[in-house]
Amino acid sequence: MKFTKMHGCGNDYVYIDCRNGVPENIGELAIRLSDRHKGIGGDGIILICGSEKADFMMRIFNADGSEGKMCGNGIRCVAKYVFDKGLTGKRHLEIDTLSGIKIIDIAPDAQPGDPETWITVDMGKPEIETLEETIKLSDGSTLTGSIISMGNPHFVCYSEQDPTDAMVLGKGPLAERHERFPERSNIEFAKVTGKNEVGMRVWERGSGETMACGTGACATAVAAIGKGLTENDVTVHLRGGDLIISLDERGHVLMTGPATTVFEGSI
Repeated sequence: MKFTKMHGCGNDYVYIDCRNGVPENIGELAIRLSDRHKGIGGDGIILICGSEKADFMMRIFNADGSEGKMCGNGIRCVAKYVFDKGLTGKRHLEIDTLSGIKIIDIAPDAQPGDPETWITVDMGKPEIETLEETIKLSDGSTLTGSIISMGNPHFVCYSEQDPTDAMVLGKGPLAERHERFPERSNIEFAKVTGKNEVGMRVWERGSGETMACGTGACATAVAAIGKGLTENDVTVHLRGGDLIISLDERGHVLMTGPATTVFEGSI
């Protein structure tokens, strides 16, 4: 099986061309390939499939074998993959996901084979269930955040201190599986650092802490804008790099960031 290792701001996946069919036991394969000691290593695997509704379809399987609905960093890498491989000549793409079709624009100065390519994704309109809700965790502590869907669930928690390991690694897994979130949730810990800047760390459902989360960055910006903490253009500083998130006049969230090829191989 041939593969390409790619990342968006350090959020790394194993990318596989599955236009001719998806391998059997794909969940088990995701666990094996994602293992950073005995496999290729990554936050999961992403399949590039054919689509009757769009240019391509993306399927995401997390490191624990569960299937995800949407990955903001992953979809930028899918766009780079098909652009670099000559599978399309378009710079304006439609990519289908379990969260619907997303519109992609590849930077006009990008060239196939560039190590890093900047890409903008129209993530559509966010679904804000509530901007502030407090949940009680199994360790007896509480956590207050905003419940927002970007095609997948997020619980965005703002505080006046920088996110710590105790927050992310301690409270993250407890909040992920809280009864309030029957499908589990991604948990973001964030701090506003300016009218157009936010720092964030993320505990992703099915993967644990990752270097970045594109949909999480979008949800984090939406929460900040909705609470009046920032303006409508927000740079989200993640452990693996920066993403630029904007809320346009239609209420759509636009995410701009890099997609990077690491290496290719076969297994």
